[in-house]
Amino acid sequence: MRLLKIGIILGSTRPGRVSPQVGNWLKEIADQRGDASFEIVDIADYKLPFFGDADTEDQIGKWKSTLRSLDGFVFVTPEYNHSITGVLKNALDSARDEWNNKAAGIISYGSTGGARAAEHLRGILGELHVADVKTHPTLSLFTDFENYSTFKPAALHLNNVNLMLDQVLAWSGALQTVRT
Repeated sequence: MRLLKIGIILGSTRPGRVSPQVGNWLKEIADQRGDASFEIVDIADYKLPFFGDADTEDQIGKWKSTLRSLDGFVFVTPEYNHSITGVLKNALDSARDEWNNKAAGIISYGSTGGARAAEHLRGILGELHVADVKTHPTLSLFTDFENYSTFKPAALHLNNVNLMLDQVLAWSGALQTVRT
């Protein structure tokens, strides 16, 4: 039986974003486990058009192909204006069936740990038939980032990250039977 393949989706494309730092930290932790294959999926690499833009099926096709290849996801999302980023919402809306019957975890960050963004994301994931897991590591801009830009996570997050990954893998494995 092959290892599950989990995508770590970076939910921001803004200049100066910190999601790559958080995503790389998560991948280092995940790779040490050896119980799944993890890859960073950076929305910025796909140049997804917004609805109504010129036909750019190549970018959307590449995006959908990447999503199809994954068994589950961990979203790394900042909180912007009490919600997820516009590019993350667009990325979610740019595919449909490719999300279905998979599991997801959420790591959020912001002034309130990104909790409001995570709650919005959960509603969207439910509509896309993605089973989101309960454990949700939250990172504070005040205590987990130096000068709001250099990621320095508190050690206490390690337990929650591993518990979230345990849940994502359990659900991703269970949902394989629904997809086949």
